[in-house]
Amino acid sequence: MDGREALALAAGGARRALMLKLGLPIAALFMAFLIVFGAFGGIGSGGGAYAMGCGKAGRPADDGPSGNGSSGDGTGGADKDLRGRQVQNAKIIDQVVKDGKLPGRATLIALMTALAESQLDNINYGDRDSLGLFQQRPSSGWGTKEQILDPKYAAHMFLFGGDSGDPPGLTSYSWENMSLNDAAQKVQRSGFPDAYGPKETQARSIAKEAGIDLERSGENHPGKSGSNGSTGDQKTGDQKTGDPKDDGKSSKDPDEPPTNCATSGSSQPGNPGDPFHDGKAPWPSGVVNRRSTDDAIKWAKAEADSHRANWYQKCLAFTSIAYGWNSSGTDYAIDHYTDVMPKDWRHDGDRNPPPGALMFWDTGHRAGHVAIYVGDGKVASNDIVTPGEISIVPATDIESKWGAKYLGWSPPYYPNAG
Repeated sequence: MDGREALALAAGGARRALMLKLGLPIAALFMAFLIVFGAFGGIGSGGGAYAMGCGKAGRPADDGPSGNGSSGDGTGGADKDLRGRQVQNAKIIDQVVKDGKLPGRATLIALMTALAESQLDNINYGDRDSLGLFQQRPSSGWGTKEQILDPKYAAHMFLFGGDSGDPPGLTSYSWENMSLNDAAQKVQRSGFPDAYGPKETQARSIAKEAGIDLERSGENHPGKSGSNGSTGDQKTGDQKTGDPKDDGKSSKDPDEPPTNCATSGSSQPGNPGDPFHDGKAPWPSGVVNRRSTDDAIKWAKAEADSHRANWYQKCLAFTSIAYGWNSSGTDYAIDHYTDVMPKDWRHDGDRNPPPGALMFWDTGHRAGHVAIYVGDGKVASNDIVTPGEISIVPATDIESKWGAKYLGWSPPYYPNAG
C-alpha cells in the first residue's frame, strides 16, 4: 500500500466496494447469493469469523478518527492532501460533463457517486477488480485497468457508457427526471442503493472550492441524442423486461441479498434473532455521562423525529453525542465494545438490555455498528431506514436488514470521550 492509498483509507476507504457491476457470469451470481464471509481477527470474545447465512453483511459504521463523525461533514474527513486530489478530480469530471454538453446537475451526480465509491480519489484497488473514481470493473466491460484509472475516461464511461450502450451510462436513462441518488444508482446498481444522496453536501462543497457551477444548463438532455447515440432510455433496457446488460433475463443485482431471507425466529448470523426485551441491570458506578439515561433516550427520539440527515455512517458519534459528549474518543464501534469496554461490563449475546444500553453488532466490516436501546425491543439507529437519519426501529432490524451478527450490550461508557 502506498502513502496515497493509506490516506484514502484513513478518510473512509473501508467503504470503497459499494458497486455492483453489470455482466457477471451466472455462476458468480449464484455463488454471491450463497455465501458472504465476514471476519474479524483478534477482537476478543465478541468476534470471530462467521459465514453469513442470508445475504451480504451490513454497511459499515465508519465514524472516522476519534469517533467524532467527521466523515459526514463538508470535507468527509478528508485531510488536506486528499481534499486537493478531490478538487482536481472534480475539475476533470466537470470538464467531461461540459464537453458532453450536459448541465451542471450531471456533474453533481457524478461527484456524489465518486465520493460514495472512492472518496473521489483515483484508487487502484476495490471490491474484486473494481478500480478508480467510480469503482468500475474491467471484467464487466467498463474498460481496461489502464483506461479506468484515467479519470477522464472513467467519467466519460459513467456519463455516457460504452459506445454500444453496454454498459449503460447516465445518459442512457431519463436521469433528469430522477432524484440525484436514484440517478446515480441507475448506473451503479449498488447493493446500498441509498448511499449516494448523503454525499450531496460534500459534493457541493468540493464543487464550490473547484469553481464549478452546478446550476448551469446544458444542451444535451434526455430525449436528445447523446454522445453515444443514446436517446433517453434504451430500447433494450430500463424496462420491465430487465436491464441492458442482461437482455431482459434478470434485473436483480448479483450481490443483492436473496428475497427469501428468513424474517423471524432465528438467532443464526445473517438472520433476524429472537425479540429483545427490557432488562433492569443498573449501570456500574464508573459510568458517568453529561446526560442522564432518560435524557439521552429523549434526545435520541427527538433526533429521529427531526429527520435530519446528519448521521451517515456516524453510529458511534451519535451514541456519544446523545449522552452529552462531543465525541466518543474511539475510532470504531467494534473497538469500543471489544477493547475499550471492561470485559465484565460486556453482556455478550444477552438479548435483555436495559433502556439506554449500547448494543453492538459485527457487520462484516471493520467498523461494526452500535445503537442505543430505547426500550420495548427498539433501538435508535442511524442509516437503517434512511441513510444519514436516525430512526426508531426494532433491534432485530440490524440483523434482518443488514445481515449483522449481534455481539451484545454494554452500559453507555465513554472513558475517552471529548
